[in-house]
Amino acid sequence: MTTSISDMRELGRRLSNWGRWGAGDERGTTNLITPERVAAAAALIRTGTIFELGIPLDGDGPQPGGNRINPIRLMAENGQEQVLPGGFKWADDYVFMPLQAGSQYDSLSHVHYDDQLYNGHPGTGVTVKGADKCGIHTQAKGIAGRGVLLDVARARGVEWLEAGTAITPDELDAVVAAQDVEVGPGDIVLIRTGWRAKFLADHDPAGFMAGEPGLSLSCATWLRERDVAVVGSDNWAVEVMPGENPGALFELHMVLIRDMGMTLAELLDFEELSAACAADGLYDFFYAGPPLQFTRGVGSPINPLAIR
Repeated sequence: MTTSISDMRELGRRLSNWGRWGAGDERGTTNLITPERVAAAAALIRTGTIFELGIPLDGDGPQPGGNRINPIRLMAENGQEQVLPGGFKWADDYVFMPLQAGSQYDSLSHVHYDDQLYNGHPGTGVTVKGADKCGIHTQAKGIAGRGVLLDVARARGVEWLEAGTAITPDELDAVVAAQDVEVGPGDIVLIRTGWRAKFLADHDPAGFMAGEPGLSLSCATWLRERDVAVVGSDNWAVEVMPGENPGALFELHMVLIRDMGMTLAELLDFEELSAACAADGLYDFFYAGPPLQFTRGVGSPINPLAIR
């Protein structure tokens, strides 16, 4: 169903979290990750098995070039030509990369509309100097708590969903029921579409970025009703692309980030985790995914861990 821009704004007003945690709040729904919920999530560490959810930061990543490129690493010292006392040798390197080249968080300053960021902060505060409000550094205490994997691709019995496939709230409910897992306040919900598996199969950055399966705009209500803290996916935008409305771009981004104050995690790898969850039927775990403290940054690379 096509959703008009005016409908998107109305949806944003209805789901808005502006003022919920005070007029000056810059963190949004990560406020839902309370100390009590973090402590409770620690009980989900059953065996201590760790799964890394970040993709490798190297030249073989999914970025096709243009606005974003894959990371470039340069060696500053390699030890091969050093003659130092006692035989000491050392190595050092630099990285040049967009902060959102690989697995990453979108901060609450990443997108906005009508000249306002989340919670009414002025959009004019995002300049060449960065974001003076809602920068990724405001999440510096980390994003950790109960993680829940919703394996939509496995539930459909496919390796991956096709580009342009919109995941609806009804499908999320069906996956929740099939996995016998609950989604509730403060949870970090991870949506597996299989899009990472597709990239690993065909190694086609241009095809990977040309479109994707993902959440429909209607899933914003589903996430708000359950007070989800963070939503992440194995695709590059969380939402379905091309979008449902040909007359607009990234409508779900605008509602989730600007209106609801929800941090998004993108370009994650759930392949190993998915297999483990399917093997024992347990789809919740302790999630630990702190951002890097890039002051005034609109995003941050991450390597989150799922600990089961």
